[in-house]
Amino acid sequence: MTVDTSSTGDAGVGAGAEQLAVAAAVAAGESVLSRRFGSPITLVAPEDLAGSGPATVVRARVVSSSFALPRTLVIKHYPDQPAAGADPFAQEAVSYQLFTALSPDERMCPELLAHDGRDRVLVLEDLGRTPTLEDKLYARDSRAAERALLSWARSLGRLHANTAGREADFNALLRRLGGPAKSDSGGVDELCARVPSLIQERLGIPVPDEVRAQVTAALEQSRSAGFRAFSPVELSPDNNLVTGQGVRFLDFEYGCVRSALVDAAHLRLPFASWPDALALPAGMSEAMIAAWRAEVVGIWPAFADDEVLATHLTASELLRVWLITGEELGALNLSRHAAPVSREAAFVTWWRDLAKHAGYVRMTAVPEFAARVAAALAARLGPHADLAFYPAFR
Repeated sequence: MTVDTSSTGDAGVGAGAEQLAVAAAVAAGESVLSRRFGSPITLVAPEDLAGSGPATVVRARVVSSSFALPRTLVIKHYPDQPAAGADPFAQEAVSYQLFTALSPDERMCPELLAHDGRDRVLVLEDLGRTPTLEDKLYARDSRAAERALLSWARSLGRLHANTAGREADFNALLRRLGGPAKSDSGGVDELCARVPSLIQERLGIPVPDEVRAQVTAALEQSRSAGFRAFSPVELSPDNNLVTGQGVRFLDFEYGCVRSALVDAAHLRLPFASWPDALALPAGMSEAMIAAWRAEVVGIWPAFADDEVLATHLTASELLRVWLITGEELGALNLSRHAAPVSREAAFVTWWRDLAKHAGYVRMTAVPEFAARVAAALAARLGPHADLAFYPAFR
C-alpha cells in the first residue's frame, strides 16, 4: 500500500503542536480557576489568539457555574521556564496584580482573575473583539485614528499617575512570586558608548564632547528617582485595545517600574521601537503630549511649566534616538534610495525632529549635530527619505 503524504508535513506538525499548546493552556486555566473557586470549572470552545511572545494566549468560554465569572476569559500560559534573567511570566503576573489592586477606573488593563506560579498561567478578563490601536492607524478614518491616539496618550498618563510611588509594592509582589528584580537598563551604558564610533564609521561625522555630555545627562535623568511609575515597556500599537472606556494596555511581559519619561519619549517618537513605526501629521504629537500631561500634572506639578516639560521630553527623545541608532544604524542599508515606509526613512525623520526640538530648548550642540546626522542620512538615501504617515492620515 502506498500512503499519500501530500497533505501532511511540517504544517500538520505545526498545527498539532499549536493544538497541544492550546489544550495545555485550557487545562492550566481550568486548574487554577477550580482551585481559586473551590469547585470544578470547565472551559470550552478555545480560540488561539496567537500571542507574539513566549505565552500561549487563548480565549475560552466558561461553562455555566455558580460563580460570577464572565462568559469568556483569556488565558495566558507560559509552559517553559525562563533560561536566565527576568521571567516574563513573573513580570506579567506581578504587573497585573499591581493593577488589579486598583479600582476599575484606575486599572488601564484587563482584570487579573486568577494566576498560579506552578502552572505558570494567568486568567484575565476578556475585553472582547475590540480593535487595536494598530487597526485604527491602518484604517482610513483619520478622525477615529486621532481619537484613538489621544485616548492612548491619556491612558498612558493615567497609568503613570496611578502607579507613581508604587515601586516598593511592585518589587514586593515580584519577590513573593520568586521573580528576579527587573531592570530596564541592562546593557544601556555599553550601547550608548558604541554610538559615537558607529556614527563616525557609517556617516563620517564625529560626535562632539558636548553631545556626549547631553546623552550622559539624559541617561542619568532616565535613572533618577523622580517621575518613576509602572511601564509596560512594549508600547507597540498592536498591544493596545481601543475600548469604549478608552485605550487599554496588554502584554506586560517586560513590565517594570522606571522613569515615566522613558515612555513619554514615544509621544515625540510614536512607537519608535515598533518595526512598523510611521509618522504622524503636524500637531498630533503636541496634542498627545497635552493629553498625557493633563493626567500626570497632579502627581508631578513640575510638568505644569512648559519649559520644564519640554526640556525633560527632549532629553528623553535624545536618549531614545541615540539608543535606536546604536541598535539599528549598523544594519541600515545606506547604499540605496529609501522608501517612505522604510526604517531608513524613519531615522532621517527622527534625527531631523530631534534637531528641531533640541533647538527649541537650547540644548547645547545637539541641534547642529542632529541636523548633520539627518542631512548625511538623507544624502545617502535620496529625495524620498521622509517617513510616510500612517495610512489613516494619508
